[in-house]
Amino acid sequence: MDKTKCVAALFDFDGVVMDTESQYSLFWNKVGKQYHPEYEEFGRVIKGQTLKQIYDRHFQGMEREQAEITDRLNRFETEMKYEYVPGVEDFMRSLHAHGVKIAIVTSSNEKKMANVYATHPELKGLVDRILTAEMFRKSKPEPDCFLLGAEVFDTVPENCVVFEDSFHGIQAGNAAGMAVVGLSTTNPAEAIQNQCALVIPDFRHFTYEAMMNLL
Repeated sequence: MDKTKCVAALFDFDGVVMDTESQYSLFWNKVGKQYHPEYEEFGRVIKGQTLKQIYDRHFQGMEREQAEITDRLNRFETEMKYEYVPGVEDFMRSLHAHGVKIAIVTSSNEKKMANVYATHPELKGLVDRILTAEMFRKSKPEPDCFLLGAEVFDTVPENCVVFEDSFHGIQAGNAAGMAVVGLSTTNPAEAIQNQCALVIPDFRHFTYEAMMNLL
């Protein structure tokens, strides 16, 4: 750890800050049954990918279908329940009290996040920055988004801790050279533990001190 630089905590959003992944799984599994029945659980196949990545990989050249899915997704996101992962609010407040910089680093776009802000206007006060899909060229599992998180706080990867739940997000955090804490909110702990410095079910018993021990 470089003691001349600030410590930063970089949080993925869905499945880490908000407990939304099960809702998205239901949505994308329905889409999969319609367009990709070869996948038993299409929601698991695309988890952690941006909408552009999903379209590029699974709906290439299907402009009409992309437009239809986008319209359905936009309506779905206005009706979703946005509930915090247990303990994350108190954990973020504790980090701020200790001078840690906090960013949400998400593959979600600004349109989706606007729905979140409407439901939780306090969210912006819990963090220092919110980095969305529009802000980086390459998405997870590429490390660009987390490296941008370090850059906006003028710090280095070795001073950053990433909180992730998806395989792509965990890969991105590791590729960025950062300590990764896995949340077993989406995948079983045993499925991600070998790729993470630590795996936790939520933030209720996780502390600033425990995070600092990873640096």
